[in-house]
Amino acid sequence: MEKPFSTEINKLEDLKKYLGKDLGISNWFEMSQEKVNLFAELTYDNQWIHIDSEKAAKYSPYKKTIAHGFLILSFATQIVSQTVKLNNIAFAVNYGLNKVRFPNATPVNSKFRGKVSLIDIEDKEGGVKFTLKIIIEVEGETKPVCVAETISIVYKV
Repeated sequence: MEKPFSTEINKLEDLKKYLGKDLGISNWFEMSQEKVNLFAELTYDNQWIHIDSEKAAKYSPYKKTIAHGFLILSFATQIVSQTVKLNNIAFAVNYGLNKVRFPNATPVNSKFRGKVSLIDIEDKEGGVKFTLKIIIEVEGETKPVCVAETISIVYKV
């Protein structure tokens, strides 16, 4: 199993060297029922598959509750901050998501982490626009729980 690592970029121009490469793997996060319940409460998404462990044990193919897909996606910022550090930038703009898929579920009481790679980069006046691919996996599973692309523009000092 791969170990967590991160990449530190001191000059924005050096980011181009990482095109098509992994930038890092985050530490493991734990998905607790408390996190799922809080997310359900905040989003008014109280489906039984997320919050009712008795029904989930009876009807769910996982035999336990699962996290909301967008709860997992909300960890993308933390995953990127653990795996990529861009130094000497004056301003950054996150354009948001380009693509998001949820190919698998995240069972409660599992561990998950993210792998980040640089899949596109282009020069902009005073900076660069780049796309990161984030693959979020659950410990012990081969199929990821989330695959997302995020687009940002950063300007150098």
